[in-house]
Amino acid sequence: MIVQLTGTLLEVLPSRVVLDVGGVGYELGVSSTTAAALPHAGEAGVTILTRMIVREDAMELYGFASRDERALFDQLRAISGVGPKLALSVLSTFSPAVLAQIVTAQDAARMAQVPGVGRKKASRLLVELSDVFSKNAELRGLVGLMEPDGSPLPLAAPAGAGVEAEATEALLSMGFTGQEAELALEGHAEAGATTIEQVLAYALRRLGSGR
Repeated sequence: MIVQLTGTLLEVLPSRVVLDVGGVGYELGVSSTTAAALPHAGEAGVTILTRMIVREDAMELYGFASRDERALFDQLRAISGVGPKLALSVLSTFSPAVLAQIVTAQDAARMAQVPGVGRKKASRLLVELSDVFSKNAELRGLVGLMEPDGSPLPLAAPAGAGVEAEATEALLSMGFTGQEAELALEGHAEAGATTIEQVLAYALRRLGSGR
């Protein structure tokens, strides 16, 4: 696994860069955020954090200017239906810190500003990422969701009469039918899903698996 490269920048474009490492040119897909953070082409001794993705028909390298951006790229890719290009699109639209604020506020309107993300997908991404942030203390620290003393900042949850009612309302707003929402929520308590983020993540996993 290639996790970091250091060399001379040969080319810097909004969506890709070429880095010469010992005479070998590596092309890396990047977000516009990373591209803007890099020095001009011709600069030597440039270090770029990387993630290598191996597919049946290709090996691809992606580059990042910061640990928090790479960590979010990994988490975005772990979400069903999100590939490398969409993950980079999200990171090109929002910095990691801003994305964390959007997730905390559950701001679907802002998330839907990402090219290729409609309102329904935006809501699903927010729920999935909220669950990720709630479980991953290292990621929370990287994007600034930790207090100075190391305690976590609370993630926002929509107001409502109860967790199940809130989850049902959220699923309906994503375009699912009432019957789909009811079936998806069955057994959430037995599965240990008690907060709104956990219940929605549970329901979306069931909907994604077709159960």
